[in-house]
Amino acid sequence: MAAALICSQEDLQPELGQTLLWRGGIERHVATRLEEARMMAVAAKPDIVVVDRDLPRADKLVAALRDDPSTRRLSIAIVARGDLDPSELELLEAGANAILRLPPGPDWDDRLVRLLDVPVRREARLPVEFEVDAHGSPLGVRFPAQALNLSRSGILIETAAELRVGDELELEFQLAGDGVVARGRVVRQAGPRLFGVEFAPLVPGAAERIERFVGAAEA
Repeated sequence: MAAALICSQEDLQPELGQTLLWRGGIERHVATRLEEARMMAVAAKPDIVVVDRDLPRADKLVAALRDDPSTRRLSIAIVARGDLDPSELELLEAGANAILRLPPGPDWDDRLVRLLDVPVRREARLPVEFEVDAHGSPLGVRFPAQALNLSRSGILIETAAELRVGDELELEFQLAGDGVVARGRVVRQAGPRLFGVEFAPLVPGAAERIERFVGAAEA
């Protein structure tokens, strides 16, 4: 049975009750304070941690989960109301995987399925080219990068280009001689010149090529 740890000082069931998180087959745990959440993340071994953006010291909780080897690989989703808040960028930089906007929309369950199934990553040093669409401006300038690992949901790249969390990218790379084009968003800076990119929904051909490539590492 999959397990979810929900970290909030508010009762989120009225809003999350119709989502995948409140259906059969999900074991739920609730924490209302940072230290309680850290302990439950270790003890309950959840598959996903859902953190309310408005939880006091939410960024400290996310950073602590990423720093602890026993919780480092957990999927962490931030739930947030209203428009984009600067604190959300801090949470992504601390290591959150995604921001889910309340009230839940039609894409929630698809995103939750992807987050619950923490993707296998395959180490892969591949040349990548990308274009940045940070402010809705036309794409055009191409930057070189090196992929360090690849999963079904995203890619870690190393580049000298100046990127920020939230930047939208269009990436191109080759897998086993086949070209792949994918759009994605920078969700974290993993180190100097290192950026984690979460893919937007992939077109069928790209999804299948990445699936085969990553699956070969599991065989």
